[in-house]
Amino acid sequence: MHSIGELARASGLTVSALRFYDSAGVLVPARVDPVTGYRWYTDDQVRPARLVAGLRRVGMPVPEIAAAVRSGPAAAHRLLDTHLRRLEDGLADARRELSRIRTLIDPEEQPMTTHLTLSRTDLAAAVDAVRFAVATGPDLPELTGVLFDVDAGGVQLVATDRYRMALARIGADVDGPAVRALVPAGFVDETRTLLDTAGEVRLAVGDGTVAVTVAGRTLDAGTLPYDFPDHRRLLRAAPGGPAHRATVDVAALRAALTSPDAPVVHREHGGAALPVSVLGPDGRGGVRLYGEDELTGDAPRIGVNAGYLLQALDAGGRGQLVLELDGPIAPLAVRRPDDTDAFSILMPIRL
Repeated sequence: MHSIGELARASGLTVSALRFYDSAGVLVPARVDPVTGYRWYTDDQVRPARLVAGLRRVGMPVPEIAAAVRSGPAAAHRLLDTHLRRLEDGLADARRELSRIRTLIDPEEQPMTTHLTLSRTDLAAAVDAVRFAVATGPDLPELTGVLFDVDAGGVQLVATDRYRMALARIGADVDGPAVRALVPAGFVDETRTLLDTAGEVRLAVGDGTVAVTVAGRTLDAGTLPYDFPDHRRLLRAAPGGPAHRATVDVAALRAALTSPDAPVVHREHGGAALPVSVLGPDGRGGVRLYGEDELTGDAPRIGVNAGYLLQALDAGGRGQLVLELDGPIAPLAVRRPDDTDAFSILMPIRL
């Protein structure tokens, strides 16, 4: 048996950290002296303690550390991959913010306009993938445009109306600092009409302005003066991945959703009965619609607005798409099987 001090020296954890992980149920001593309360650990607990110490050093949240200690190798590796993506996203966010701050510190030394050269067809596909999710009402003006989030490798387009969110990323030749611009929906629509012509696209994003040139024709506009919400928070995957991932035939799912006989449940919202389409596993690796009498049990199910889902299927632009379900309170993800950078998520309706 090892005393708590011996395990601390062997693992790299402090004594106070071992006490904390005991209280959190992550690393419980093999024996606790009933009189002194002193903790004792076995040889088999040295390796898990070292694992905890390493995960603690890289900032993994305690619930995920606990899951990694209890899991087999495959599940533990998935947890590591998820946390690594989280760290990489955080570093990318920090780089973008520091680049923006540099322009505020010394605007004369930093170029204030970022120029991009990109594929016309790629930009058209990206606009088509996200445009449906732009908000239309006046109550949330910060959502009435498309976010152009530019970094050294390209640009990500993001749109949301709070009930769904769509994203698409395309590569580009970029000259200038990272920049974020909230582009008015009307300007995005005008730009889309130009993208059916020939030629490459030149995009310029400056301090409060955006301009696009296609085939010798230039459009320009002011960007929206609002802060777009932190969309990356929703994109950080839960540990272990979705509970159910299914490749679906878009035409078949569309037919099922629009059929007069489609199962629908009703939930009250704003004093009215709201029709809800409930998706869940079909037992054959796909998904199907569930009725009111099928909402018990452990299978992952999610309620969504059928109209929103139909729009997401259309924006997917493929005959087959991948749906990811992770239970009744997690968003539904709609992905292209051949393009991980273009997808949408739908907020669930409480069942």
